[in-house]
Amino acid sequence: MEEQLLDWAIELQALAQAGLAYTKDPFDQERFERIRTIATEMLAVQSPIPVPKLRKLFAEDFGYPTPKLDTRAAIFENNKILLVQEKNELWSLPGGWVDFDQSIKENAVKETLEETGLTVEALKVIAIQDRNKHNPPRYAYNICKIFIECRVLSGDFVENIETIQIDWFDENTLPQLAEEKTTKEQIKLCFEAHKMNQWSVPFD
Repeated sequence: MEEQLLDWAIELQALAQAGLAYTKDPFDQERFERIRTIATEMLAVQSPIPVPKLRKLFAEDFGYPTPKLDTRAAIFENNKILLVQEKNELWSLPGGWVDFDQSIKENAVKETLEETGLTVEALKVIAIQDRNKHNPPRYAYNICKIFIECRVLSGDFVENIETIQIDWFDENTLPQLAEEKTTKEQIKLCFEAHKMNQWSVPFD
């Protein structure tokens, strides 16, 4: 039942956002804003997040509703993968939201530099995933996660506002992960792609 409520809330939010993007009628704008508010309140029933924060996350986007893009860099050295530790002490692949003026490749390089201090070269796409099919918890908006294999060209780690350290891990000794961003299964997929000369990109 909770999953069904979330599905309904997401659909109502998307319909309201699309309506607000295209309608010119002020009365319809009021109606669509009310539908958006109802969708947020439906979500709040099963979420510990306060309604104002939910609205900021869930119901302040404009234009036709589309998934957000997230890039994650898989960087290997001596059969180990590079992970970053964030302020909450959990680990993930370096990456983040794709900026409006960046391509997928450019964003993977930029995010890696910001979070690790390393300049990398993007080599190949590993996978394209619907985040809600792979990472807990389920979000009230869709995210397309794109995993990119990269290699280090130069640089050294510098602590920054997002990460406190970086380290290399083999596939069987992973630290505690920030699973909303990176799961063991996703890291395993990155290792598989790294070992293969010919790789067919899986996508959702």
